[in-house]
Amino acid sequence: MKGLLLAGGRGTRLRPLTFTGNKHMLPIANRPMLFYGLDDLKSAGIEEVGIILGPIREGVVEAVGDGSKFGLRVTYIDQMEPKGLADAVRVAKDFLNDENFIMYLGDNLLRGGACQVAAALEGADWDCVIGTAPVKEPQRYGIVVMRDGKIDRLVEKPQEPAGNMALVGVYGFTPAIFEAVEKIPPSRRGELEITDAIQWLLDRGKNIHVMPVEGWWKDTGRPEDLLEANQLVLADLDPISEGKIEENANVVGSVSTGSGTVIMTGSHIRGPCIIGTNSQVGPGAIVGPYTSVGNGVKIMRGEIENSIVMDGVEIDCEKRIVNSLIGRGTRIISNQTNLEHGLKFVVGESTFLEV
Repeated sequence: MKGLLLAGGRGTRLRPLTFTGNKHMLPIANRPMLFYGLDDLKSAGIEEVGIILGPIREGVVEAVGDGSKFGLRVTYIDQMEPKGLADAVRVAKDFLNDENFIMYLGDNLLRGGACQVAAALEGADWDCVIGTAPVKEPQRYGIVVMRDGKIDRLVEKPQEPAGNMALVGVYGFTPAIFEAVEKIPPSRRGELEITDAIQWLLDRGKNIHVMPVEGWWKDTGRPEDLLEANQLVLADLDPISEGKIEENANVVGSVSTGSGTVIMTGSHIRGPCIIGTNSQVGPGAIVGPYTSVGNGVKIMRGEIENSIVMDGVEIDCEKRIVNSLIGRGTRIISNQTNLEHGLKFVVGESTFLEV
């Protein structure tokens, strides 16, 4: 069995706001989001993975390399025009070579999702295995409509949803899917939808297994989704402390610090929290909980919680910052001392703010 990981596609809804580059490379607990998908595929027993690269691909090849650091063999496959998930399967046909495979969307995070789907696909006579989970906004997803306990139909981003069971970002396929992706027409969005391809299989009597996923799942299409994914990963953090904690600095809970990092006197770190390498907190700053701080960051004053702070950020601000995404190289400074009201940012790269 092989793996197919989508790492480019149409890019990200965050990109027009503030961030350049590939959303799949945004950090969750200081690791690129894409890495969690590779880990999950490896844990499912997969050794060979094809990574689909779309027009927005910055940093993927450089970060993943040949896959050996993940215990994988990686092949890169170009999908230069973002024509949909079913088209990604079509362009990967030669790599997949008529084998069963797991398709994984790189901007989704699941706990053990690939393991569950792979076990189901290998353990029974299914042509397709789809993971599902209930969602609050079904119009944002591909939806599975059930009737009398059996799958009735699939609809991609329905305007008037007939259910709330969404397709999560991991699928199991046999080679039967290759005929489907060649036969379906483009959707109203002009894409070849994987939901339409699965519906094509269903209409022809193929065996489709609907499997509710266990554990948590997050699609990271919005800033608040990234923050919630960061919370979920940090909650399972195994703390590794390689930095220096000065006398009278207070560190509570599950906290990881990288080499060269200093937690200065009078600072407070509240876990779960991760701080990268060569960073400085304090004196007198408060960080956490549920906050990831990248490499080469300085947080000298103020308070920050439930946030993602990327590499090279400088914060010297006597304010309380909450629920924020702060891009690489950003500076936030303040000369005021009122911490009563929290500030919320989605701040792009190399930005300067004075508040």
